[in-house]
Amino acid sequence: MLSTVRNSEFKEQTMIKVSSVHEMRAMDSAAISTYGIEDRLLMENAGIGAYVVLLDELGIRDKTFLVICGLGNNGGDGFVVARKILSSGGKVKVCILGETVKYTGPARMNLDILTSIPVEITQVKSAHDIEKDLAGCDAVIDAIFGTGLSREVTGLHADIIDSINASAKTVMSLDIPSGVNGDTGLVMGTAVAADYTVSFGLPKRGNMLMPGYDLCGKLFVTHISFPPALYTSQDLSVEINITPKIPERKQHGHKGDFGQALFIAGAKGYYGAPYFAALSFLKAGGGYSRLASPEEITPTIAGKGSEIVFIPQKQTPAGSISYDNMESLLEISNKMDMVIIGPGLSLNEETSELTRELAARIHKPLLLDGDGITAVSKNLDILRKRSSPTILTPHLGEMSRLTGISVQEIDKNKIEILQFSAKDLNTCIVLKGAHTLIGYPDGKVFINISGNSGMATAGSGDVLTGTIAAMAGLGLDIFDAARKGVFIHGAAGDYASADKGEDGITAQDIIESLPRTVLMDRKGLLEDLYQGVIFI
Repeated sequence: MLSTVRNSEFKEQTMIKVSSVHEMRAMDSAAISTYGIEDRLLMENAGIGAYVVLLDELGIRDKTFLVICGLGNNGGDGFVVARKILSSGGKVKVCILGETVKYTGPARMNLDILTSIPVEITQVKSAHDIEKDLAGCDAVIDAIFGTGLSREVTGLHADIIDSINASAKTVMSLDIPSGVNGDTGLVMGTAVAADYTVSFGLPKRGNMLMPGYDLCGKLFVTHISFPPALYTSQDLSVEINITPKIPERKQHGHKGDFGQALFIAGAKGYYGAPYFAALSFLKAGGGYSRLASPEEITPTIAGKGSEIVFIPQKQTPAGSISYDNMESLLEISNKMDMVIIGPGLSLNEETSELTRELAARIHKPLLLDGDGITAVSKNLDILRKRSSPTILTPHLGEMSRLTGISVQEIDKNKIEILQFSAKDLNTCIVLKGAHTLIGYPDGKVFINISGNSGMATAGSGDVLTGTIAAMAGLGLDIFDAARKGVFIHGAAGDYASADKGEDGITAQDIIESLPRTVLMDRKGLLEDLYQGVIFI
């Protein structure tokens, strides 16, 4: 879990925007042209923000710092930090990767200031040049690239980054660890593994997406004196997933008041998925969970999940749900608040055809997961024509089937592809993975911070479907329920891993953590832990 935001005025935030590199450049330009905040002031404020973190987290007096600077404005930010270190009683050496004649603007100005005060400045031509300095310093300031990196890191820069990582020294990166793509979070060949990162203006997408987020270490953000109109603009479509509160329970309510969900799931050999999905709905607060599964497997599931209401279904010779159940399933669906299709359903063609027709004819909120997504991916017009809200919960492979884009290309461009697909299909898409993304049809994308690698286990996604449905049953708008369900599911996984470790947690462990997680959320004890950034 994450540290809370530092200042009390940020604790009640309901929105933290995340910018692309292009959007941040536009904000810089607007700050200069519209608000008259000169670029040298923006650089000074960035450097001061980093200095404040350095002072608070490590201390400065009588310590030795190595500031490694590239030739752009990120290097200029490093010059400001070096000056502030000196003024606070620290020793500092600045290493420049390239020819100093290439500096312009405020970076040039700050270098000129450094040359007039007692700061040692040296030009680095090989990693060997900094070996002694790395060995003798207390901490390294990474001011090499910043967020504008668009090519693989090679040569001297790669050698320097590798030397920084090998030194095992405490590292602070300015804006983003050098080598991390500012838009995707992907590593461009090699990247600094920082202990602290101070992002300027807003967190960038690369700060929040994996693996960039992990490489940031403890992530701070300073608005560098941007007016709120810039960093809260509705033109910024990506946010950290800070979720709405769950409505209060009716103290005299009955089970129907907390949502009725129908799960159409399961096939011969797939007992866990339908069980996990239907039971997690109840464990997360839902009221009435019905499971339509093949008649042959229903008794086995009932022996484990007796709280679920079972509706045994005629089955195909392969043991999946038969198309013959169409009309009865439609009749039941019309009485439900939400229908979930897909967990463990199998890829049997008859069952897939049933799924497609149900998706077209059910006029209730619908969540498609797993095999349900695969079935509908063969006729996406079904989704485009639906009049009731639809949620899809694909992993990268299923997203590839929906879009026809390779997993590798999606991974390089997750947010834009998610935005296009959610709008095109008129659905809310939950793109599962480390830092799951939730995309709305209007283009908004939310980056979820809760969760851990131990949740990459069989059945975890089925628990997510039930948790999302439960949030809708408790009264949230259907798309907000997707956001909240992702958040609660991840936090439950964090509780499970805290109790047992990430290596051995199972879907059952996550389910058992759901009631505790919802309780903590209702008490307001979770959101501060998952903002992902600390404001200064």
